[in-house]
Amino acid sequence: MSEMLRAPAEVKYADELDFLESVDTDPKPFSWRLSPRMVRLFILGSERADGLDREIPQKWFGDRTFVERSIVTLASDRGLLLIGDPGTGKSWLAELLSAAVCRNSTLVVQGTAGTTEDHIKYSWNVSMVIARGQSRESMIPSPIMTAMEQGTIGRFEELTRSTSDVQDALISILSEKYVSVPELDHDNIVFARPGFSIIATANSRDRGVNDLSSALKRRFNFVRIPVVTNKRSEAEIVRFRTEELLRRHQITLDVPPTLLDILLQSFADLRAAASSATSDDEKLESALSTAEQIGVLEDAILHSQFFGDRTLRAATLAGSLVGSLARRSPEDLAILNKYLHGVVEPRAKQDGGGWEGFLDGGRQAIASLS
Repeated sequence: MSEMLRAPAEVKYADELDFLESVDTDPKPFSWRLSPRMVRLFILGSERADGLDREIPQKWFGDRTFVERSIVTLASDRGLLLIGDPGTGKSWLAELLSAAVCRNSTLVVQGTAGTTEDHIKYSWNVSMVIARGQSRESMIPSPIMTAMEQGTIGRFEELTRSTSDVQDALISILSEKYVSVPELDHDNIVFARPGFSIIATANSRDRGVNDLSSALKRRFNFVRIPVVTNKRSEAEIVRFRTEELLRRHQITLDVPPTLLDILLQSFADLRAAASSATSDDEKLESALSTAEQIGVLEDAILHSQFFGDRTLRAATLAGSLVGSLARRSPEDLAILNKYLHGVVEPRAKQDGGGWEGFLDGGRQAIASLS
């Protein structure tokens, strides 16, 4: 694990999963490694009433009904589609579900305009085909086909980014639970074993790129993941991810609660401005998601560690915010400048504290990018 840049959830939390599996006495669907109750506990964390000998920390922050509906869907014969804005934790939830259910979250297909039917079915090892002809040995199964053969979960990221032909190929897999291999005369059907399912994710901002057909929609249960707007929940997510970052980089640096409050408030202010804007030119191109907040804080922490005095300051945080969110010039810079002068400056005069440094750092960052 120490040699992995980013360990998958089943490796990162292997000790927790082993413990939960050892104390799990509830019935398990198919070949699941954990019961539905333990899957939920692994993702949402344990409580005193659960009666466990050790605490299981919360890993995904959101409404528990979303997690429960997702688990119930995976225990049925339908696929699970997690849909929401960028940065709402869809992929992280999909990874955690896969890790808890089958201890393998790496059977992933990434949907793009270049994704083909081969990516979700199979392709061929050309050298082996030339030497021995087409056979099961010379076939290269896709991650989805591998999940079918193993009775585990396959993941399809950004489903609506792939073309309609690729999406249609999923219909037979989700409906019939097998894949035909017409190139072979014998052993030419791959059947899904019990426990196979697909977790797909879709970006709600991609609506209209490659809309799902009605036939494919019927094969999925939809779970819509909303943007986190509750400050307390958002603070927990940012703090959780930041602690992971500090551990990974072996950094000992405190994130003052006042600076975390400033970060959360600034994103809340910018979201409110975006919701009241009358045109796209008055909105930041950024989705202003929780994931982008984490990115801003990560950038500020690393800058403070490598180029500062190893103390996180409001000015550094503001510089990271401007650098991360100003993607269009001059439009985004004008929006951020308006925010600094119209909201941050009066707040700095009234409240002082970290807002003064935040204002100065933001102004300097905008001046350097203008």
